[in-house]
Amino acid sequence: MQTTPPQLLSEYRRRGWWSETRIPDLFDASARANPARLAVADAPNRTTLTGAPALRLNYLQLEQLATAYMLRFIDLGLVRDDILITQLPNIAEYVAVYLAALKLGMIVSPVPMQYRQHELELILSLTRAKALLTLTQFKENHPAQDAQAVTRRHGTQLLVLGNQAGSGMQALDGAEPTPAQRQILQQHLQHHKPSSDDIATICWTSGTEGKPKGVPRSHNHWMAISLAHLDGAGIRPADVLLNPFPLVNMAALGGCFMSWLHTGGTLLLHHPLDLPVYLEQIARDRPQYAIAPPAVLNRLLRDERLLALTDLSSLRCIGSGSAPLDPAMIRGFHDRFGIEIANMFGSNEGVSLVSSAAEAPEPEQRASLFPRFGRADVHWPQRIASAIETRLVDPEQGSEILQAGQPGELQIRGPTVFDGYYAAPELTAEVFTPDGYFRTGDLFEIAASGGELRYYRFLGRLKQLIVRGGVKIAPEEIEALLTQHPDIAEASAMPYPDPVLGERICAVVVPRQHGAEIPLVSIQSHFRNAGVAVFKWPERVRTVASLPRNAVGKVVRQSLVGIAEASA
Repeated sequence: MQTTPPQLLSEYRRRGWWSETRIPDLFDASARANPARLAVADAPNRTTLTGAPALRLNYLQLEQLATAYMLRFIDLGLVRDDILITQLPNIAEYVAVYLAALKLGMIVSPVPMQYRQHELELILSLTRAKALLTLTQFKENHPAQDAQAVTRRHGTQLLVLGNQAGSGMQALDGAEPTPAQRQILQQHLQHHKPSSDDIATICWTSGTEGKPKGVPRSHNHWMAISLAHLDGAGIRPADVLLNPFPLVNMAALGGCFMSWLHTGGTLLLHHPLDLPVYLEQIARDRPQYAIAPPAVLNRLLRDERLLALTDLSSLRCIGSGSAPLDPAMIRGFHDRFGIEIANMFGSNEGVSLVSSAAEAPEPEQRASLFPRFGRADVHWPQRIASAIETRLVDPEQGSEILQAGQPGELQIRGPTVFDGYYAAPELTAEVFTPDGYFRTGDLFEIAASGGELRYYRFLGRLKQLIVRGGVKIAPEEIEALLTQHPDIAEASAMPYPDPVLGERICAVVVPRQHGAEIPLVSIQSHFRNAGVAVFKWPERVRTVASLPRNAVGKVVRQSLVGIAEASA
């Protein structure tokens, strides 16, 4: 499957932004050069999460596992352009699954472990995926069992990682391939070699419409955008990288995963975030680079007891983002440990801004400003800066903003930007301008620094999203579920601040029976019965007689902020 217009393919190649190199080609080069080097390592608490032992695989072992998966995919009848939904935690086998599927030309569509029947139903309806791959056990949950009814309805093969598959499931095991099997695979690949312009992944974003939106990205899309993180974080050959973000979207895939492939080092896997385990991995495997949410970095810097037990001396840089950074935190890590904090701003669709010590030396700058990459009038040495084009546009007037201090929507085009949402031509038409810029929905302003207009400052979203622990949740989706509750007449989903997750969800409800109270446990039970991911469940409920509306009948969300934030 290819989605990029031929004229753009030609232009991107002519300019050297795209090439014939595919994602697994990077891995193959490292495996040939350093077969004995540690490639991937599970978190030490893996057994607690999945019931299986933690793996530490060198490049040769990882290559053998990926080869075994390729042979099994072929046995199952999966071919080029078939969509494979993956619902897996950050474990070594997941990396092998990516390499195997992409080498065969399959399209990997990863979803979070938190997704349940509600979300899987929507995604399978849209993609008509040929197979869904998951586990029999993850913590106290049973993902394969939960997915069985959904996959059966859609005629989708249900694959289970390992050799213990229940009725109606197919096992995906990693039996070491024989020389004869390798020969068969080699012949297959010679006749079915995918292109670097083929779609490699379809990742998912809630957006603001309340429905999952598929973001297809080709091998070349990933290769282009990966330069932002690679250069911005200063990743070096053979570096050890610690990734605690799920391998489902830009934060992990465009960050540590692609940087690991470029540099041939070691990828340390971790998720869900467990700070003691995270610090144990730093002490044991000595990474040079790690990613962490701002709340975790703030907490760590304030916890002297924990710092006394922690050795961070191997780290050069930590990448963070998804929420505002504290200048004091940036300065604290630099002054106490010599660690630079890089501020990352990206999206599945292709936004790629990085503010590191090279772009913004002062913590006050780096906490809130991003370099104006993609501007002919502003020079930055990073490769991504000359590949993309960016501009700010007045949301009301539609005119480009060129002066400091005026809010505008960030728009971007270039080889990092996706071609459009999967199977959604009308939505795609809405988010692209006639001259090919992607409307990000992010509000920025130009910030003056030293008399120069070299930075963007993030202000917020054009449309309201709830960002819980870095995960974006559309209020409209929550509201649609709330109004299906038998005792709720209408509802609004609002964020309220939380010191750890950034925001949590408050349900502001109007009961069907005047004066009634809707208990939180009743709402959460309703969401549980609907098969909704737990992170989308409201954690606070406020009852009102009516929702405030403007002259045209739209809910005035700003009037509900105080209600949602007020303590009971």
